[in-house]
Amino acid sequence: MKKNILSLNFEEAKEFFLKNESYINVDLPPYIKFDSLFSNLSNQLKHKDYFEIKKSSPNSLENINYKLLHNKNGKYDWRPFQLIHPVLYISLVNQITKYNNWKFIKKRFGRIRAKSLVNCMSLPIISETNKSDKAEQILNWWEQIEQKSLELSLEFNYIYHTDITDCYGSIYTHSIPWAIHSKEIAKSIKENSAKGKKLIGNIIDRHIKAMSYGQTNGIPQGSVLMDFIAEMVLNYADLLLSKKILEEEIDPNSFRIIRYRDDYRIFVNSPMIAEKIIKILTEVLIDLGLKLHSNKTVNYDNVIEGSIKSDKLAWMMSKRSSTTIQKQLLVLHNFSKTYHNSGTLTKELQNIYDKINAQTKDTKKLEWFLKKENLIVLISITVDIAYHNPRTYAISTAILSKLFSLIDNKDEVIKIVKKVIQKFNNIPNTGHMHIWLQRAIIKIANTELEFEEKICKLVNGENIQLWNNTWLYASISNIFVNTPIIDVDLLDSIDEVIEDTEVLLFQYDG
Repeated sequence: MKKNILSLNFEEAKEFFLKNESYINVDLPPYIKFDSLFSNLSNQLKHKDYFEIKKSSPNSLENINYKLLHNKNGKYDWRPFQLIHPVLYISLVNQITKYNNWKFIKKRFGRIRAKSLVNCMSLPIISETNKSDKAEQILNWWEQIEQKSLELSLEFNYIYHTDITDCYGSIYTHSIPWAIHSKEIAKSIKENSAKGKKLIGNIIDRHIKAMSYGQTNGIPQGSVLMDFIAEMVLNYADLLLSKKILEEEIDPNSFRIIRYRDDYRIFVNSPMIAEKIIKILTEVLIDLGLKLHSNKTVNYDNVIEGSIKSDKLAWMMSKRSSTTIQKQLLVLHNFSKTYHNSGTLTKELQNIYDKINAQTKDTKKLEWFLKKENLIVLISITVDIAYHNPRTYAISTAILSKLFSLIDNKDEVIKIVKKVIQKFNNIPNTGHMHIWLQRAIIKIANTELEFEEKICKLVNGENIQLWNNTWLYASISNIFVNTPIIDVDLLDSIDEVIEDTEVLLFQYDG
């Protein structure tokens, strides 16, 4: 079993949450770093709550957090990843990781898990190897979800999948104190009373409302801290589900439930039992302001088949050997139309990235590569894959940066990149792609290209503030002015080609 967040003491937990990788778990180029800003702000805030250092309430202000809108489907569906205002983020970490609060939270998790009939496998993982926390989290999914599901085929004949619709965007902030203290206790103590203000559940609730224009629906998505807070609510839902299942006198030995964040897998030998459990789960979630995604509730009468993601299984079963990079990209392009934005697509693009590197690493191999491959065609196919599959932005631009480097005429590269930018301007909210496109050409022609994304402007040296700081005293807001989040030294030292260490979670052999 991998080491998770609950194994840490209060000091270790604070250090973990304040890491750059924990603050923003969206892929960004390595020169965008928040470590110095967090360090300087932490030194100023010490262990304080933001209430002690504000000159006005942030609740009445919009754009407190910076929203990096991420297009989900290459059309008109997007997800707002949020860079939480650093002062509010640090303040919340300070409160959660106070000795008594952290001890209370860990004890609450322990009590719920002891009574729960749901196996939760999604608590934040702490890497104890040279892999990133994110990579270890993905490995944990493979070990605890996919592999465990396959093992359960020995005991059960059916598997049901279901998940919560817009989970983070729908979480009712008042359900956080319910989850931590119980609904009865949280409701019996007035939120604004002296005792109520000290409850860690209410403190978390207050912080999240301050991040969200005072709204009580939804928590910001994009950080490990918010993943952990979501787990508080979802573990509470697990407890309520377990109680109701026992009240309905459903035999606990007649099923297994595995949850990874808002995704549920229910294993049974009787479809009737699965239907009862899903009905109960629906009722529990409604009371918390959440609901199941009806279009994503599916079942399989073969647990082996239903345990493997359909895109992964289809790729394993397909004949995909190709003699050129172009043919491999075309195969992937066709695959992506059926298995849109899939993890398999990202993994296979990583393999193509490695193959291009291998085929161009010395003069003879490079000459052969340039004879049999059309660089403009490779660029066109890669761009179209990224256009329709936003999950692949980082690895796709890594491939593009390698292909750009093989074109001798840099004016031609600029013309191509302008066409790429124009293509992506046809769909809304592609700032994340612009950040990676800028990285791909920053050593070639960055100053000759216009990017509207604010982070891109920061990289170009413009004086841009990502967060609304008008509610802070000058002693705090000046730290933002004097602490850049762009590491200029690293920016100056990076290679023209995006290195594998910048975008690959795992290294693949072959």
